[in-house]
Amino acid sequence: MKLTAIIVEDEETSREILKNYLKKYCPSVTILGEAANVEEALVLIRNNALDLVFLDVEMPYGNAFDLLDKVGDINFETIFVTAYNQYAMDALNAHASYYLMKPISIDALIKAVDYITEIKTKETALQNRVLVPKTNNVHGKITIPQLDGFEVINTTDILYCKADDNYTEIYLNTNKKKIVSKTLKYFEAILIDGNFARVHKSYLVNVNEVVKYVKGKGGSVVLSNGKEIMVSASRKSEFLSYFE
Repeated sequence: MKLTAIIVEDEETSREILKNYLKKYCPSVTILGEAANVEEALVLIRNNALDLVFLDVEMPYGNAFDLLDKVGDINFETIFVTAYNQYAMDALNAHASYYLMKPISIDALIKAVDYITEIKTKETALQNRVLVPKTNNVHGKITIPQLDGFEVINTTDILYCKADDNYTEIYLNTNKKKIVSKTLKYFEAILIDGNFARVHKSYLVNVNEVVKYVKGKGGSVVLSNGKEIMVSASRKSEFLSYFE
């Protein structure tokens, strides 16, 4: 399986070493670009369909965790590459797929790429087994993949959706929770005509389930089940427009 990737590393020598290793020992990886800092990396991530990002921790004007925070919805796998082992726990908490220490071991690099390839292969196989009807053709319903097919959910049963890295947690008014291997951005797109508002980078809420709005810089909303969710300042105006 082919993987598209970028390298985010402030040291040119380190970028060249990694690029040469990948070319020689991991030919399935295609490097679409290189970045020396957070801002350059953001441009590459937003303008390319990526499977994988090789990410150094320490960079000028920010670090790897600052970058991931700015990206928001992450739809790629991450391999941290660093000379500092004290970041291992932080990398784990940031849902890194793999952690490589400098100087890079060729065997470890091959193992890491093989691991990502296995993840992506399984994801593709799962998606290919699931028949997903067009949302517009099945009004008021969405489908979520399962190992043996898919489950149909009424959009009116959804209270809110919460981002969890490359997954989305869907909370229903039946007190059930569904975890789906799709990003929150995916659900935002298919629910665009269903009275769902993106109130925060991590939350998409059913406007019909909002029972209270609490003022503040962004404020917060309270849903029919009592759940209170913060509204980011940048999304406040769009959210309030539903009630005009």
